[in-house]
Amino acid sequence: MTTGTLTQQLGAFASATRRDGAPADVRASVRMRILDILGLQVAATGLDTSRAALDFVASQGGTGQAHTVGLAEALPATWAAFAGGVLAHSLDYDDTHLPSVLHPSASVVPAALAVAEAEQASGAALQDAVGVGIEVVVRLGMAGYDLTSRNSVFFEHGQHATSICGAMGAAVASAMLLDLDESGITNALGVAASMASGILEANRTGGTVKRLHCGWAAHAGVTAATMVKHGFTGAPTALEGRFGFFRAFLHDGVDPEVVVGGLGENWSVPGIFFKPYPANHFTHTGIDAARRMRAAGVTPDLVESAVLGVAGPTVRTIGQPLEVKQAPDTGYQAQFSGPYTVAAGLFGGSGLGLGLDDFTDVLAQDPDRRRLMSKVTVEADAECEAIFPFQFPAVLTLRTTDGSTLVERVMVNRGGPDDPLSPDELRVKYTENATRVLDAGTAADVADRIDDLDVADSISAIADAVAQPMR
Repeated sequence: MTTGTLTQQLGAFASATRRDGAPADVRASVRMRILDILGLQVAATGLDTSRAALDFVASQGGTGQAHTVGLAEALPATWAAFAGGVLAHSLDYDDTHLPSVLHPSASVVPAALAVAEAEQASGAALQDAVGVGIEVVVRLGMAGYDLTSRNSVFFEHGQHATSICGAMGAAVASAMLLDLDESGITNALGVAASMASGILEANRTGGTVKRLHCGWAAHAGVTAATMVKHGFTGAPTALEGRFGFFRAFLHDGVDPEVVVGGLGENWSVPGIFFKPYPANHFTHTGIDAARRMRAAGVTPDLVESAVLGVAGPTVRTIGQPLEVKQAPDTGYQAQFSGPYTVAAGLFGGSGLGLGLDDFTDVLAQDPDRRRLMSKVTVEADAECEAIFPFQFPAVLTLRTTDGSTLVERVMVNRGGPDDPLSPDELRVKYTENATRVLDAGTAADVADRIDDLDVADSISAIADAVAQPMR
């Protein structure tokens, strides 16, 4: 795939994959990502923003084509994708690609599930569409990764790469499932480029709008592909053109090899990190360091003081302002607190070490945890910074009440290629999330059906099982 514009090369890649099928390891990874996203969607149904999203899509009307978690009635595929994307990203528990630091599955999987149900596509077709969609998200995200500064240009411009690139990947996945040809898939990318959006100001000053970003990206992707099916076309140079996607979002030149080099041969999908804990990814190695200390016999009452050393760029997210991070008011704030997550690891938790039940408003305000949090500071560490952002390492240095100093280094993230979660561990995560709403039998049936997607004629049974009103 070395000829044509970048969008045309991506369209050719998607068309070839639909014809030949994605590699077995890619399909296996996709099945785990679908399972992960469905569990997160179910677990997220109790959030105020989830209720708002579900009420909103239920009020829009239209022909029922597909289901979403949390509603019994079928919706237009565009709105099923929107609701699914909102639920998928709302718990900050979805997968992460490094070093681009974006979350590729939360837009692509909901879009693909909605279109696959509407079109009665096979399980194999769903897997291939999701795999290609995620690959497109990652490659466009990496187009915005600056090797020199080791940072995302999208982020520096205030843009949410997860939703911007997610709309593009969702469009490709949707176009494949709508049976568009190579030209149609290319056009879907071109149309979606005018729909991609998302700014990050709410991360600084408040607001829940970020929770709808992946929903809007999924909605945009399905809409773009459907509009192409009805006759719309996109610019063939929508990515690299003078007024295209890259110029609009990234401003400077982009290496085209990052986007199309090794397409169909070198897949990023299997190497994307799963999140074992429902917290900002920068906190995870600190959690693991604390858990290791707990396993070695360190209890909260033995802590005199602790320093969490992390890469400098992450301090502002999980360690500043320190007085706020040491006393979060809500479980959501606790997800972004280095002191809280270290404390939670030392207290011990649920699921794969820490689960959703360890991030509640009550626990964030618990006097014993706040006492421990007040002893934890967050500082930049040169060793960690040398590795970042290919991993988010941590060095936890703890001084005990008897004067001893303990040090625990965690240089790789659990859930990534160097310390992967096994299929059994991912099923534990899914089950803990899904059974917050679904009964154990239904949750297990959904997981079994996802395991069998290679031979499934359709996904209707999965869609019906998770499309239950919230309780």
